[in-house]
Amino acid sequence: MAFVQLKNAGLIYSETTDFSKTRTTRVASEKIGKDLYRQVHHITFVEKSGTPIEVIAVNNASHEECSMSGVEVYVISSRLGGPDK
Repeated sequence: MAFVQLKNAGLIYSETTDFSKTRTTRVASEKIGKDLYRQVHHITFVEKSGTPIEVIAVNNASHEECSMSGVEVYVISSRLGGPDK
């Protein structure tokens, strides 16, 4: 769903993305209701040129449905500090 939002915004394209290099890491998960969790993921898409596009995606999920809400996508414009990529 994050990819679709980026594609609709004109920030990424299927034909220029190397999907084999896509990485997703769960940053946080918090129970917010009966069988309802708020999840935060860090996702890195990599263009065939090697350029990474990093986003933070936030959504609600349950054991029955992986997406119980719309997905909020935040594009990371730069990373300061932390481990090397």
